[in-house]
Amino acid sequence: MRAAGRAIIKVFDIIGNEVETLVDKEFPAGVHEIKFDAAGLSSGIYFYRMNKGSFSVTRKMLLIK
Repeated sequence: MRAAGRAIIKVFDIIGNEVETLVDKEFPAGVHEIKFDAAGLSSGIYFYRMNKGSFSVTRKMLLIK
């Protein structure tokens, strides 16, 4: 992150149910790495949403096991 602040990353299934919250905490400025363990999920299409301050982005991901 280019500036310090609270970051939230959540994963949703195809119908919009929240599956997991990966991150919900304060981070210092800089680049950070988050590991996602999808062992409890089945193959399919998921969405993840990243929020930090006024920035928000939602992206699609394909999980293949």
